[in-house]
Amino acid sequence: MTSRRIVLFSHGQESGPWGTKITALAEDARELGFAVDSIDYRGMADPSARAKKLVARMRDCSEDILLAGSSMGGYVAVAAAQKQPAAGLFLMAPALAVPGWPPLEKTVSAPALVIHGWEDGIVPIEWSIDFARANKARLHLLRAGHSLTEALDEIRALFRLFLLAAH
Repeated sequence: MTSRRIVLFSHGQESGPWGTKITALAEDARELGFAVDSIDYRGMADPSARAKKLVARMRDCSEDILLAGSSMGGYVAVAAAQKQPAAGLFLMAPALAVPGWPPLEKTVSAPALVIHGWEDGIVPIEWSIDFARANKARLHLLRAGHSLTEALDEIRALFRLFLLAAH
């Protein structure tokens, strides 16, 4: 039996499609009956090109789509959700306002959950706060840096709640 729901993961600029966070979250999604895929953006520095690749993958899906993205992958997930319908967004330290990247619209139509680390020295926490405020999204600020790996257990618990709410 195939799932009617899929989580599409988008990794950050310096990571790969099956890093520590994505591997752990994909395991949780599978346990809850979701199909999973992690898009490989390695060698693609342009966030717009990444977003186009994600939109193309979304158009190939017959399932309800949940997008999960970390850092640049968060930007890519939001950009794609503004072009192709998604059932939800799970954003981890999303790089939503990087100078030189195409600006995003302030809102998305999908419900969103945003996680950011208090000690993030790469992506300003204010970007997540502004996005959460504009979208009335759930926002969780954790004692963690940009990679958020030191808060992986807490992120996994929040992700499971996010998936359960997506039913």
